[in-house]
Amino acid sequence: MRRSLALVGLAALPLAVLGVFFVLPVSGMLAEGLWIDGRFNPGAVAEVLTRPRTIRVVWFTVWSASAGTAVAVLLGVPAAHLLHRRTFPGRGALRAALLVPFVLPTVVVGVAFRELIGEAGPLGFLGFDGSAGAIVAGLAFFNVAVVIRAVGAAWESLDPRPAEAAAALGASPAQVFRTVTLPALRPAIVSAASVVFLFCATAFGVVLTLGGLRYSSVETEIYLLTTNLLDLQAAAALSIVQLLAITALLAITSRLRAVPDPTVARSTVRAPRPSRGDWPGLLATGLVVVLVGLPIAALVAGSLQVGDGWGLGNYRALTTEGSRQALLVPVTHALVTSLRVAVDATWMSLTLGVLVAIVVSRRSHSRTERRVRGLLDGLFMLPLGVSAVTLGFGFLITLDEPPLDLRDSALLVPIAQALVALPLVVRTLAPALGGIDDRQRQAAASLGAGPLRTFATVDLPVLWKPLLAGAGFAFAVSLGEFGATSFLARDENPTMPIVIFHLIGHPGAMNYGMALAASVVLATTTALVMLAVERLRVPSLGSF
Repeated sequence: MRRSLALVGLAALPLAVLGVFFVLPVSGMLAEGLWIDGRFNPGAVAEVLTRPRTIRVVWFTVWSASAGTAVAVLLGVPAAHLLHRRTFPGRGALRAALLVPFVLPTVVVGVAFRELIGEAGPLGFLGFDGSAGAIVAGLAFFNVAVVIRAVGAAWESLDPRPAEAAAALGASPAQVFRTVTLPALRPAIVSAASVVFLFCATAFGVVLTLGGLRYSSVETEIYLLTTNLLDLQAAAALSIVQLLAITALLAITSRLRAVPDPTVARSTVRAPRPSRGDWPGLLATGLVVVLVGLPIAALVAGSLQVGDGWGLGNYRALTTEGSRQALLVPVTHALVTSLRVAVDATWMSLTLGVLVAIVVSRRSHSRTERRVRGLLDGLFMLPLGVSAVTLGFGFLITLDEPPLDLRDSALLVPIAQALVALPLVVRTLAPALGGIDDRQRQAAASLGAGPLRTFATVDLPVLWKPLLAGAGFAFAVSLGEFGATSFLARDENPTMPIVIFHLIGHPGAMNYGMALAASVVLATTTALVMLAVERLRVPSLGSF
């Protein structure tokens, strides 16, 4: 009974926050579109889903997410072998650099690819601008780090003895990989692919900036339906489809994490240097470096181009409102706003994330307790399964009346961003807490330590590095969040992604140059945060 009460007590605050700031807004958004003139009209949903445009949007979402996932897996698996099973100078720096694209703001990724493949870009002659291939490349750019980290973490920990035994019996390296290594890695690969598909299917800024008017995913279609067409019924129907599909994906990844891990403790034997037989990993890693490096290099070069020459004019212009009053406030003001909002979103997500991680990671003493913890784990992953656009619009229509009249509150944007970052924070903290031997807590309690004292002496020394890493992830996610913030941020207090999107939507060389410079500033900020997280050596992506 005491354990059950403690479980309920720890989960009470996160559940209350989830209920008020997630369940209520999403339910309000769905009710706005499903209840026509005060009556429930489910037939209208079927009508929306059978529209030719809706079918095209759903098909393109599935197709582009599948293609992006396939490219990320095909490049990420061999690159993971090279970066996690071989040693060479600069390996740590390369692994850290390849992690950065995962947390780059999606609108920055879109701007970088436009600068690379646009008509005036270095690869403009390929004709990829505005094509589906550009979107797939952007999705792979954004998610290949997930595969490298998740599969690499599993590969590092594999027991080498079965592979050595197969080789001793005459199996070739290809046969060893196919019959021994691949079956052991399959759960990690499938889990990583499921997560990548989830991120690709809910990508917003990448599709919005690269797809233009020709291509639209479910995520961008919800945005267009709610902002441009005010068709809440269709937006609600698409939100239902997205919620059901991604909830199923989350259930699959949860089952995959429950698969017994075929690994053992990480070997202390020094990893060998790359050899001629590692050519697949060398080739894949080289392609990943090109995929990641070219757009970023084009973005930086474009930001330094002023007219027919080079200079810092675009960066100096960030203190202005752009040409033809494209903005209400300077970009520097938006940067300060983004940093302030990110700090608030970080402490909110960490506070909730610690409580949730404790709840889902402690050892269960009964089947009922284990089921309750699993249910709570799934509930707090639900923000991944709902469009950030849906969440932001739901905030507007449900939190605008007493006693929850928060539309004018400065905390509304940080709360939305904290919910977006919460699943990543939980997946960073929970493995660390789950790895602590429960007998240490029992010993501390038997010596008279209370729950807080036990947490401070047993859990906190193990948790502080993952806690800093979780803070870094939350901060970076907040800096780049665009979907929900596009609804909630005021015009006089925009964040950096919103300012960048406004600038690329206004004509003029000065505005476009400012958008490139602002993208570089935002990308550099998030990159510095993630490089600091990488120094902590916390494999959070592998535990997602």
